[in-house]
Amino acid sequence: MSRRSAPSDRSKRPLGAARLDELALAYVARFATSRAKLTRYLARKIRESEWIDDVDAMTACEAVADRMEKLRYLDDRQYAAMRAGAMTRRGLGVRRVKAQLYSDGIAEKDSGEAIEAAEGAATSAAIGFARRRRLGPFAVNAIDDPKQRERQIAAFLRAGHSMAIARRILRVPPGDEAALAALDDEAALD
Repeated sequence: MSRRSAPSDRSKRPLGAARLDELALAYVARFATSRAKLTRYLARKIRESEWIDDVDAMTACEAVADRMEKLRYLDDRQYAAMRAGAMTRRGLGVRRVKAQLYSDGIAEKDSGEAIEAAEGAATSAAIGFARRRRLGPFAVNAIDDPKQRERQIAAFLRAGHSMAIARRILRVPPGDEAALAALDDEAALD
């Protein structure tokens, strides 16, 4: 028989500006984050607690985020570059990178360089994706079934790659070393 803890009958814990600052510092010490993600985290903590300070809660939240930026614990441009680079190395495409940076609350002015870098590495990211998933030239056997080919294209599209890159990579048959070398050379030029 499994034990379940009884629901807590405690009221919401009190939260003030000083405690909010401590929460923010612990959060940025543990996670690489953007200003928007930190602000969302702090707003959630405010909703879950009882605000006891005289200052408006959201004003205090913004002040804490400003302080973290001044101390250089937050840098949206650097976060965007780090996040886009990690996603590209995992084999994800430009569309997925853009969507993630938008979701993380990164402004266009801060994400521009990161997106340009992801666009420059689009072919190598797609080749890495195909290599990891054993698609196209990295498959064990050639795919003759049109439905299976469409599934592979769909996998590329879900990963954020363009249709043109997906078709170009999937056009290379397994075991064609010359075409694979040409793809690798093209990726190195990115």
